[in-house]
Amino acid sequence: MKTKLIGRYVVAFNGEDHVMLENAEVVYENDTIIYVGKNFDEEVSEVIDTGNAMISPGFIDLNALGDIDHDILHLEASATRQKNLLWSKEYIEKGHSEWMSAEEEEFKSLYAYSQLILHGITTAMPITSVFYKKWAETYEELAAAAKHAANLGLRIYLGPSYQCGIRAIEPDGTIRMHWDEKEGEAGLERAVQFIEEFDGAYDGLVRGMLAPERIESQTANVLQKTKEYSEALHVPIKLHAAQGSFEFNTILNEHGVTPIRYLYNLGFLGKKTGIPHAHFVSGYSEANCDIDNDISLLKETNTTVIHCPLIIGRHGSALESFAKYKREGINIAIGTDTFPPDIFQNVRTGSMLSRLFEKEVEGSTYADFFRSVTLDAAAFLGRDDLGRIAKGAKADLIAIDLNGFHMGVIDDPIRTMFVSATGRDVKLSIINGKIVMKDQLIPNVNLEELQEKGQVYFEKMRNGYMERDYQQLPEDELFKPSFQTVEAIE
Repeated sequence: MKTKLIGRYVVAFNGEDHVMLENAEVVYENDTIIYVGKNFDEEVSEVIDTGNAMISPGFIDLNALGDIDHDILHLEASATRQKNLLWSKEYIEKGHSEWMSAEEEEFKSLYAYSQLILHGITTAMPITSVFYKKWAETYEELAAAAKHAANLGLRIYLGPSYQCGIRAIEPDGTIRMHWDEKEGEAGLERAVQFIEEFDGAYDGLVRGMLAPERIESQTANVLQKTKEYSEALHVPIKLHAAQGSFEFNTILNEHGVTPIRYLYNLGFLGKKTGIPHAHFVSGYSEANCDIDNDISLLKETNTTVIHCPLIIGRHGSALESFAKYKREGINIAIGTDTFPPDIFQNVRTGSMLSRLFEKEVEGSTYADFFRSVTLDAAAFLGRDDLGRIAKGAKADLIAIDLNGFHMGVIDDPIRTMFVSATGRDVKLSIINGKIVMKDQLIPNVNLEELQEKGQVYFEKMRNGYMERDYQQLPEDELFKPSFQTVEAIE
Protein backbone atom coordinates (compact mmCIF):
# COMPACT_ATOMS: atom_id res chain seq x y z
CA MET A 1 0.00 0.00 0.00
CA LYS A 2 1.44 3.35 -1.08
CA THR A 3 0.40 6.61 0.56
CA LYS A 4 1.24 10.09 -0.68
CA LEU A 5 1.49 13.09 1.67
CA ILE A 6 1.35 16.56 0.18
CA GLY A 7 2.36 19.68 2.07
CA ARG A 8 3.27 23.34 1.64
CA TYR A 9 6.71 22.48 3.05
CA VAL A 10 8.64 19.25 3.48
CA VAL A 11 11.75 19.03 5.65
CA ALA A 12 13.72 16.53 3.57
CA PHE A 13 17.16 15.00 4.11
CA ASN A 14 19.82 15.17 1.40
CA GLY A 15 22.24 12.68 2.93
CA GLU A 16 24.09 15.28 5.00
CA ASP A 17 21.52 17.65 6.48
CA HIS A 18 17.90 18.71 6.43
CA VAL A 19 16.78 20.75 3.42
CA MET A 20 13.45 22.45 2.70
CA LEU A 21 11.19 21.59 -0.21
CA GLU A 22 8.17 23.74 -1.02
CA ASN A 23 4.90 22.31 -2.34
CA ALA A 24 6.31 18.81 -2.19
CA GLU A 25 5.35 15.18 -1.62
CA VAL A 26 6.38 12.28 0.57
CA VAL A 27 5.39 8.78 -0.47
CA TYR A 28 5.66 5.77 1.78
CA GLU A 29 4.89 2.13 1.23
CA ASN A 30 3.89 0.16 4.34
CA ASP A 31 6.40 1.41 6.96
CA THR A 32 9.09 2.88 4.68
CA ILE A 33 9.51 6.13 2.73
CA ILE A 34 10.03 5.43 -0.98
CA TYR A 35 9.97 8.94 -2.47
CA VAL A 36 10.56 12.57 -1.51
CA GLY A 37 10.07 15.24 -4.16
CA LYS A 38 7.47 16.98 -6.29
CA ASN A 39 6.32 14.73 -9.11
CA PHE A 40 5.62 11.16 -8.01
CA ASP A 41 3.72 9.79 -11.00
CA GLU A 42 3.04 6.22 -9.89
CA GLU A 43 -0.36 5.12 -8.66
CA VAL A 44 -0.93 5.35 -4.91
CA SER A 45 -3.61 3.90 -2.65
CA GLU A 46 -4.26 7.11 -0.73
CA VAL A 47 -3.43 10.80 -0.97
CA ILE A 48 -3.35 12.95 2.16
CA ASP A 49 -3.16 16.67 1.46
CA THR A 50 -2.01 18.44 4.65
CA GLY A 51 -2.60 21.87 3.12
CA ASN A 52 -0.70 24.83 4.54
CA ALA A 53 1.43 22.62 6.77
CA MET A 54 5.01 21.55 7.21
CA ILE A 55 5.71 17.83 6.91
CA SER A 56 8.55 17.03 9.28
CA PRO A 57 10.30 13.96 10.59
CA GLY A 58 8.67 12.99 13.86
CA PHE A 59 10.29 14.29 17.01
CA ILE A 60 12.54 11.97 19.05
CA ASP A 61 12.23 12.60 22.80
CA LEU A 62 14.99 10.84 24.74
CA ASN A 63 13.77 11.87 28.20
CA ALA A 64 10.03 11.70 27.68
CA LEU A 65 7.59 11.92 30.55
CA GLY A 66 6.18 8.43 31.13
CA ASP A 67 3.71 9.15 33.92
CA ILE A 68 1.59 11.90 35.51
CA ASP A 69 3.95 14.81 36.10
CA HIS A 70 4.98 15.39 39.71
CA ASP A 71 7.16 18.39 38.92
CA ILE A 72 4.25 20.82 39.19
CA LEU A 73 4.52 20.17 42.95
CA HIS A 74 8.25 20.89 42.96
CA LEU A 75 8.87 23.76 40.56
CA GLU A 76 7.64 26.57 42.84
CA ALA A 77 8.53 25.02 46.17
CA SER A 78 11.00 27.23 48.01
CA ALA A 79 14.51 26.04 48.78
CA THR A 80 13.47 25.27 52.36
CA ARG A 81 10.44 23.28 51.19
CA GLN A 82 12.26 21.09 48.66
CA LYS A 83 13.40 18.81 51.50
CA ASN A 84 9.79 18.23 52.53
CA LEU A 85 9.10 16.67 49.15
CA LEU A 86 11.64 13.87 49.64
CA TRP A 87 11.29 10.68 51.69
CA SER A 88 11.59 11.04 55.44
CA LYS A 89 13.73 8.61 57.41
CA GLU A 90 10.64 7.75 59.46
CA TYR A 91 8.71 6.86 56.31
CA ILE A 92 11.46 4.47 55.25
CA GLU A 93 11.83 2.88 58.67
CA LYS A 94 8.13 2.16 59.15
CA GLY A 95 8.12 0.17 55.92
CA HIS A 96 7.06 1.75 52.65
CA SER A 97 4.99 -0.05 50.04
CA GLU A 98 3.68 0.53 46.53
CA TRP A 99 1.63 3.70 46.76
CA MET A 100 -0.36 3.08 43.59
CA SER A 101 -2.28 -0.03 42.63
CA ALA A 102 -1.17 -2.19 39.73
CA GLU A 103 -4.10 -0.86 37.69
CA GLU A 104 -3.10 2.75 38.39
CA GLU A 105 0.51 2.08 37.44
CA GLU A 106 -0.70 0.48 34.23
CA PHE A 107 -2.91 3.49 33.48
CA LYS A 108 -0.22 6.15 33.87
CA SER A 109 1.72 5.09 30.78
CA LEU A 110 -1.41 5.16 28.61
CA TYR A 111 -2.05 8.72 29.78
CA ALA A 112 1.56 9.80 29.24
CA TYR A 113 2.10 8.14 25.87
CA SER A 114 -1.11 9.65 24.52
CA GLN A 115 0.28 13.06 25.49
CA LEU A 116 3.51 12.34 23.64
CA ILE A 117 1.70 11.40 20.43
CA LEU A 118 -0.48 14.52 20.60
CA HIS A 119 2.69 16.63 20.76
CA GLY A 120 4.30 15.13 17.65
CA ILE A 121 6.70 12.76 19.40
CA THR A 122 7.09 9.60 17.35
CA THR A 123 10.00 7.98 19.21
CA ALA A 124 10.28 8.15 22.99
CA MET A 125 12.62 7.01 25.72
CA PRO A 126 10.50 7.55 28.85
CA ILE A 127 11.33 8.50 32.42
CA THR A 128 9.00 8.13 35.40
CA SER A 129 9.19 9.26 39.00
CA VAL A 130 10.19 6.97 41.86
CA PHE A 131 9.06 9.38 44.58
CA TYR A 132 5.80 7.47 45.03
CA LYS A 133 7.18 3.99 44.33
CA LYS A 134 8.06 1.26 46.77
CA TRP A 135 11.54 1.51 45.28
CA ALA A 136 11.66 1.58 41.47
CA GLU A 137 9.67 0.51 38.43
CA THR A 138 8.37 -3.04 38.29
CA TYR A 139 8.56 -5.51 35.43
CA GLU A 140 4.76 -5.67 35.27
CA GLU A 141 4.19 -1.93 34.83
CA LEU A 142 6.79 -1.81 32.04
CA ALA A 143 5.18 -4.77 30.31
CA ALA A 144 1.90 -2.85 30.45
CA ALA A 145 3.68 0.25 29.15
CA ALA A 146 5.04 -1.70 26.18
CA LYS A 147 1.55 -2.91 25.37
CA HIS A 148 0.11 0.61 25.58
CA ALA A 149 2.85 2.00 23.35
CA ALA A 150 2.24 -0.71 20.77
CA ASN A 151 -1.53 -0.20 20.81
CA LEU A 152 -1.07 3.54 20.35
CA GLY A 153 1.56 2.97 17.67
CA LEU A 154 4.32 4.83 19.51
CA ARG A 155 7.94 3.87 18.82
CA ILE A 156 9.55 3.46 22.21
CA TYR A 157 12.71 2.46 24.09
CA LEU A 158 11.83 0.91 27.44
CA GLY A 159 13.32 -0.71 30.50
CA PRO A 160 12.32 -0.74 34.20
CA SER A 161 14.32 1.69 36.32
CA TYR A 162 16.41 0.56 39.28
CA GLN A 163 18.36 2.12 42.12
CA CYS A 164 20.56 1.14 45.03
CA GLY A 165 19.75 4.18 47.14
CA ILE A 166 17.45 7.14 47.58
CA ARG A 167 17.75 10.53 49.24
CA ALA A 168 16.17 10.58 52.70
CA ILE A 169 15.60 13.35 55.23
CA GLU A 170 16.74 12.99 58.82
CA PRO A 171 14.55 14.52 61.57
CA ASP A 172 16.94 17.48 61.74
CA GLY A 173 16.55 18.16 58.01
CA THR A 174 19.85 16.63 56.91
CA ILE A 175 19.77 14.86 53.56
CA ARG A 176 21.44 11.44 53.54
CA MET A 177 21.41 8.53 51.13
CA HIS A 178 19.48 5.46 52.25
CA TRP A 179 21.08 2.38 50.67
CA ASP A 180 19.82 -1.03 49.63
CA GLU A 181 22.20 -2.40 46.99
CA LYS A 182 20.36 -5.72 46.78
CA GLU A 183 17.29 -3.86 45.53
CA GLY A 184 19.45 -2.22 42.87
CA GLU A 185 20.95 -5.52 41.77
CA ALA A 186 17.51 -7.14 41.63
CA GLY A 187 16.21 -4.20 39.62
CA LEU A 188 19.03 -4.57 37.11
CA GLU A 189 18.20 -8.24 36.65
CA ARG A 190 14.53 -7.33 36.10
CA ALA A 191 15.64 -4.86 33.45
CA VAL A 192 17.71 -7.51 31.70
CA GLN A 193 14.78 -9.92 31.78
CA PHE A 194 12.55 -7.24 30.28
CA ILE A 195 15.01 -6.52 27.47
CA GLU A 196 15.41 -10.19 26.65
CA GLU A 197 11.64 -10.54 26.31
CA PHE A 198 10.61 -7.22 24.75
CA ASP A 199 13.52 -5.91 22.67
CA GLY A 200 12.15 -5.88 19.12
CA ALA A 201 8.60 -6.76 20.17
CA TYR A 202 5.44 -5.49 18.51
CA ASP A 203 6.93 -5.39 15.02
CA GLY A 204 10.02 -3.61 16.29
CA LEU A 205 8.17 -0.64 17.81
CA VAL A 206 9.38 -1.59 21.29
CA ARG A 207 13.10 -1.68 21.94
CA GLY A 208 14.99 -2.22 25.16
CA MET A 209 17.16 0.18 27.16
CA LEU A 210 18.77 0.27 30.60
CA ALA A 211 17.48 2.96 32.95
CA PRO A 212 19.45 3.22 36.19
CA GLU A 213 18.16 6.08 38.33
CA ARG A 214 20.34 9.05 39.28
CA ILE A 215 24.09 8.57 39.56
CA GLU A 216 24.13 9.24 43.32
CA SER A 217 21.58 6.42 43.74
CA GLN A 218 23.88 3.77 42.24
CA THR A 219 26.88 1.80 43.46
CA ALA A 220 29.99 1.41 41.32
CA ASN A 221 29.23 -2.30 41.08
CA VAL A 222 25.75 -1.80 39.60
CA LEU A 223 26.97 0.90 37.21
CA GLN A 224 29.71 -1.38 35.87
CA LYS A 225 27.28 -4.28 35.49
CA THR A 226 24.89 -1.95 33.66
CA LYS A 227 27.60 -1.06 31.19
CA GLU A 228 28.47 -4.73 30.66
CA TYR A 229 24.83 -5.61 29.96
CA SER A 230 24.52 -2.65 27.58
CA GLU A 231 27.37 -4.00 25.49
CA ALA A 232 26.20 -7.61 25.65
CA LEU A 233 22.56 -6.83 24.81
CA HIS A 234 23.33 -3.99 22.37
CA VAL A 235 20.98 -1.55 24.09
CA PRO A 236 21.44 2.08 25.15
CA ILE A 237 21.77 3.37 28.71
CA LYS A 238 20.21 6.50 30.16
CA LEU A 239 21.56 7.77 33.49
CA HIS A 240 20.75 11.13 35.06
CA ALA A 241 23.99 12.77 36.11
CA ALA A 242 25.61 16.20 36.50
CA GLN A 243 22.22 17.74 37.21
CA GLY A 244 22.44 19.34 40.64
CA SER A 245 24.52 20.50 43.58
CA PHE A 246 23.61 17.66 45.97
CA GLU A 247 24.64 15.01 43.46
CA PHE A 248 27.74 16.90 42.31
CA ASN A 249 29.03 17.51 45.82
CA THR A 250 28.13 14.00 47.01
CA ILE A 251 30.23 12.40 44.29
CA LEU A 252 33.00 14.96 44.71
CA ASN A 253 33.19 14.40 48.49
CA GLU A 254 33.03 10.61 48.31
CA HIS A 255 35.28 10.00 45.30
CA GLY A 256 37.32 13.18 44.91
CA VAL A 257 36.21 13.64 41.29
CA THR A 258 33.29 15.13 39.41
CA PRO A 259 30.32 12.91 38.49
CA ILE A 260 31.37 12.85 34.83
CA ARG A 261 34.98 11.91 35.70
CA TYR A 262 33.64 9.26 38.09
CA LEU A 263 31.65 7.68 35.25
CA TYR A 264 34.63 7.99 32.94
CA ASN A 265 36.87 6.19 35.45
CA LEU A 266 34.31 3.37 35.70
CA GLY A 267 34.29 2.97 31.92
CA PHE A 268 30.59 3.84 31.93
CA LEU A 269 30.60 6.60 29.32
CA GLY A 270 30.41 5.78 25.61
CA LYS A 271 28.35 6.01 22.44
CA LYS A 272 25.54 3.91 23.93
CA THR A 273 25.35 6.10 27.05
CA GLY A 274 23.02 9.10 27.25
CA ILE A 275 23.27 11.57 30.13
CA PRO A 276 20.38 13.80 31.06
CA HIS A 277 21.11 16.67 32.00
CA ALA A 278 24.90 16.99 32.09
CA HIS A 279 24.92 20.74 32.77
CA PHE A 280 26.36 20.68 36.34
CA VAL A 281 29.92 19.97 35.22
CA SER A 282 33.40 21.25 36.01
CA GLY A 283 33.53 24.93 35.12
CA TYR A 284 29.76 25.35 35.58
CA SER A 285 28.95 28.64 37.30
CA GLU A 286 27.43 26.98 40.38
CA ALA A 287 29.91 24.12 40.67
CA ASN A 288 32.89 26.04 42.07
CA CYS A 289 35.05 23.29 40.69
CA ASP A 290 37.70 23.40 37.99
CA ILE A 291 39.55 20.18 38.79
CA ASP A 292 38.66 18.58 35.47
CA ASN A 293 37.30 19.20 31.99
CA ASP A 294 34.13 17.16 31.93
CA ILE A 295 33.12 18.31 28.47
CA SER A 296 36.31 16.87 26.97
CA LEU A 297 35.54 13.52 28.62
CA LEU A 298 32.06 13.48 27.08
CA LYS A 299 33.57 14.23 23.69
CA GLU A 300 36.36 11.66 24.00
CA THR A 301 33.88 8.89 24.79
CA ASN A 302 31.21 9.94 22.26
CA THR A 303 28.69 10.19 25.08
CA THR A 304 25.38 11.86 24.25
CA VAL A 305 24.01 14.69 26.37
CA ILE A 306 20.21 14.66 26.62
CA HIS A 307 19.37 18.32 27.07
CA CYS A 308 16.06 19.16 28.82
CA PRO A 309 16.02 22.97 28.72
CA LEU A 310 12.45 23.60 29.87
CA ILE A 311 12.55 21.70 33.15
CA ILE A 312 16.01 22.88 34.20
CA GLY A 313 15.09 26.41 33.21
CA ARG A 314 11.99 26.21 35.40
CA HIS A 315 14.29 25.32 38.28
CA GLY A 316 16.66 28.20 37.60
CA SER A 317 19.44 26.32 35.82
CA ALA A 318 20.72 26.08 32.27
CA LEU A 319 23.25 24.34 30.09
CA GLU A 320 26.26 26.67 29.75
CA SER A 321 25.73 26.44 26.85
CA PHE A 322 24.13 24.36 24.10
CA ALA A 323 26.25 26.16 21.49
CA LYS A 324 29.44 25.57 23.49
CA TYR A 325 28.78 21.84 23.87
CA LYS A 326 28.12 21.58 20.13
CA ARG A 327 31.31 23.50 19.32
CA GLU A 328 33.22 21.02 21.47
CA GLY A 329 31.84 18.15 19.40
CA ILE A 330 29.26 16.79 21.86
CA ASN A 331 26.24 15.00 20.44
CA ILE A 332 23.18 16.64 22.01
CA ALA A 333 19.68 15.21 21.90
CA ILE A 334 16.55 16.71 23.46
CA GLY A 335 14.25 15.49 26.23
CA THR A 336 11.04 17.07 27.48
CA ASP A 337 11.15 15.48 30.98
CA THR A 338 8.07 17.35 32.20
CA PHE A 339 4.58 18.46 31.28
CA PRO A 340 3.68 19.46 28.71
CA PRO A 341 5.91 17.24 26.57
CA ASP A 342 6.12 20.09 24.09
CA ILE A 343 9.18 20.11 21.83
CA PHE A 344 8.35 23.63 20.64
CA GLN A 345 8.55 25.02 24.19
CA ASN A 346 11.80 23.19 24.80
CA VAL A 347 13.40 24.47 21.61
CA ARG A 348 12.33 28.06 22.35
CA THR A 349 13.63 27.84 25.90
CA GLY A 350 16.86 26.08 24.98
CA SER A 351 17.68 28.48 22.19
CA MET A 352 16.92 31.48 24.39
CA LEU A 353 19.09 30.28 27.25
CA SER A 354 21.96 29.38 24.95
CA ARG A 355 21.84 32.83 23.34
CA LEU A 356 21.82 34.39 26.79
CA PHE A 357 25.20 32.81 27.56
CA GLU A 358 26.68 33.10 24.09
CA LYS A 359 25.56 36.67 23.38
CA GLU A 360 25.10 35.68 19.75
CA VAL A 361 22.82 33.54 17.60
CA GLU A 362 25.37 31.24 15.96
CA GLY A 363 25.15 27.73 17.34
CA SER A 364 21.88 28.43 19.15
CA THR A 365 19.48 28.65 16.20
CA TYR A 366 16.19 26.82 15.91
CA ALA A 367 17.74 24.78 13.10
CA ASP A 368 20.48 23.63 15.50
CA PHE A 369 17.85 22.44 17.97
CA PHE A 370 15.76 20.86 15.22
CA ARG A 371 18.75 18.69 14.34
CA SER A 372 19.05 17.68 18.00
CA VAL A 373 15.47 16.48 18.18
CA THR A 374 15.79 14.54 14.92
CA LEU A 375 19.18 13.58 13.47
CA ASP A 376 21.27 13.81 16.65
CA ALA A 377 18.76 11.82 18.71
CA ALA A 378 18.64 9.17 15.98
CA ALA A 379 22.44 9.02 16.00
CA PHE A 380 22.43 8.14 19.70
CA LEU A 381 19.96 5.33 19.03
CA GLY A 382 22.13 4.08 16.17
CA ARG A 383 19.20 4.56 13.81
CA ASP A 384 19.91 6.02 10.38
CA ASP A 385 16.29 5.24 9.49
CA LEU A 386 14.82 7.73 11.98
CA GLY A 387 14.86 11.51 12.35
CA ARG A 388 14.84 12.24 8.61
CA ILE A 389 12.59 12.24 5.58
CA ALA A 390 14.52 10.30 2.97
CA LYS A 391 14.12 7.26 0.80
CA GLY A 392 14.59 4.14 2.92
CA ALA A 393 13.83 5.84 6.24
CA LYS A 394 10.94 4.78 8.43
CA ALA A 395 7.65 6.52 7.74
CA ASP A 396 7.66 8.45 11.03
CA LEU A 397 6.17 11.75 9.94
CA ILE A 398 4.26 14.66 11.43
CA ALA A 399 2.44 17.61 9.89
CA ILE A 400 2.52 20.95 11.71
CA ASP A 401 -0.38 23.23 10.80
CA LEU A 402 0.81 26.70 9.75
CA ASN A 403 -2.69 27.98 9.01
CA GLY A 404 -3.73 29.24 12.44
CA PHE A 405 -4.06 32.98 12.97
CA HIS A 406 -1.86 32.64 16.06
CA MET A 407 1.01 31.48 13.85
CA GLY A 408 1.34 34.96 12.39
CA VAL A 409 3.10 35.49 9.09
CA ILE A 410 5.31 32.82 7.59
CA ASP A 411 8.91 33.79 7.03
CA ASP A 412 11.30 30.87 7.25
CA PRO A 413 8.94 28.00 8.17
CA ILE A 414 11.30 26.55 10.81
CA ARG A 415 11.59 29.92 12.53
CA THR A 416 7.87 30.59 12.25
CA MET A 417 7.09 27.18 13.71
CA PHE A 418 9.37 27.50 16.73
CA VAL A 419 8.44 31.10 17.43
CA SER A 420 4.68 30.56 17.42
CA ALA A 421 3.64 26.90 17.46
CA THR A 422 2.88 24.50 20.28
CA GLY A 423 2.29 20.78 20.31
CA ARG A 424 -1.39 21.44 19.66
CA ASP A 425 -0.47 22.58 16.15
CA VAL A 426 0.61 19.05 15.19
CA LYS A 427 -2.35 17.98 13.07
CA LEU A 428 -1.14 14.59 11.85
CA SER A 429 1.23 11.96 13.18
CA ILE A 430 2.29 8.83 11.30
CA ILE A 431 4.53 6.22 12.91
CA ASN A 432 5.85 3.21 11.05
CA GLY A 433 3.45 4.03 8.22
CA LYS A 434 0.36 4.08 10.45
CA ILE A 435 -1.73 7.16 11.25
CA VAL A 436 -1.66 7.36 15.05
CA MET A 437 -3.15 10.85 15.44
CA LYS A 438 -5.19 13.14 13.22
CA ASP A 439 -6.60 16.55 14.16
CA GLN A 440 -5.53 16.02 17.79
CA LEU A 441 -7.55 12.84 18.08
CA ILE A 442 -6.09 9.38 18.71
CA PRO A 443 -8.02 6.38 17.36
CA ASN A 444 -9.82 4.39 20.05
CA VAL A 445 -8.63 6.67 22.87
CA ASN A 446 -11.14 8.61 24.99
CA LEU A 447 -9.14 11.68 25.99
CA GLU A 448 -11.84 12.98 28.35
CA GLU A 449 -11.77 9.72 30.26
CA LEU A 450 -7.98 9.81 30.43
CA GLN A 451 -8.11 13.36 31.77
CA GLU A 452 -10.54 12.38 34.54
CA LYS A 453 -8.50 9.34 35.56
CA GLY A 454 -5.30 11.36 35.36
CA GLN A 455 -6.64 13.88 37.87
CA VAL A 456 -7.59 11.11 40.30
CA TYR A 457 -4.11 9.60 39.94
CA PHE A 458 -2.49 12.98 40.55
CA GLU A 459 -4.52 13.69 43.69
CA LYS A 460 -3.48 10.33 45.15
CA MET A 461 0.15 10.98 44.23
CA ARG A 462 -0.05 14.41 45.86
CA ASN A 463 -1.41 12.94 49.09
CA GLY A 464 1.58 10.63 49.24
CA TYR A 465 3.91 13.59 49.65
CA MET A 466 2.10 14.57 52.84
CA GLU A 467 2.64 11.13 54.32
CA ARG A 468 6.36 11.18 53.48
CA ASP A 469 7.04 14.74 54.68
CA TYR A 470 9.57 14.70 57.53
CA GLN A 471 7.86 17.67 59.24
CA GLN A 472 4.25 16.60 58.50
CA LEU A 473 3.29 20.09 57.42
CA PRO A 474 -0.34 20.99 56.74
CA GLU A 475 -1.39 20.83 53.11
CA ASP A 476 -1.54 24.58 52.46
CA GLU A 477 1.95 24.97 53.88
CA LEU A 478 3.50 22.06 52.01
CA PHE A 479 1.80 23.03 48.76
CA LYS A 480 1.54 26.79 49.02
CA PRO A 481 -1.19 28.06 46.68
CA SER A 482 -0.55 30.93 44.30
CA PHE A 483 -3.45 32.83 45.88
CA GLN A 484 -5.60 32.20 48.91
CA THR A 485 -8.88 30.44 48.19
CA VAL A 486 -11.86 32.24 49.72
CA GLU A 487 -15.62 31.68 49.78
CA ALA A 488 -16.47 35.28 49.06
CA ILE A 489 -15.05 38.80 48.96
CA GLU A 490 -16.28 41.03 51.75
